[in-house]
Amino acid sequence: MAACAWRVFIVSVYLTGSVAMRIWKKPISVEELTAINVDTAVAHLGIEFLEVGDDFIRARVPVDHRTIQPYGLLHGGVSVVLAETLGSCGAAYSCPEGHRAVGLDINANHLRSVTSGWVTGTARPVHIGRTTQVWQIELHNEAGDLTCTSRLTMAMLAPR
Repeated sequence: MAACAWRVFIVSVYLTGSVAMRIWKKPISVEELTAINVDTAVAHLGIEFLEVGDDFIRARVPVDHRTIQPYGLLHGGVSVVLAETLGSCGAAYSCPEGHRAVGLDINANHLRSVTSGWVTGTARPVHIGRTTQVWQIELHNEAGDLTCTSRLTMAMLAPR
């Protein structure tokens, strides 16, 4: 890293308390993520991308007639759809050009029910390797309470 870049990095760490470095290998933005999900389950459920940071993606899902189960609670499967969407997008945009990211495993722990409002998820990488990636996704209700935590493992497929 050049001397000027190091100064910017050190100031960034001092101001944010984070050592996050930009992980994206492909152009990524909220607009790009929204555009690639038109006419998909993401759009049908009302999931909205909110933010792309240097090492995270954030989106939210409404708790409404499309996303609740018969008891009026956010359906656990919808939480998993949000988690997998965030982690899959993270993996796809952080792998080398020409590579594809495909899901291997996802788990979710539902910690608190939600009956209204929005649930917001944030995905961050735990591991970005040559052949696999692991993403941690945390979902929170509007009060900031953790409602679900999920871990997604992705395989990186090299070009054929």
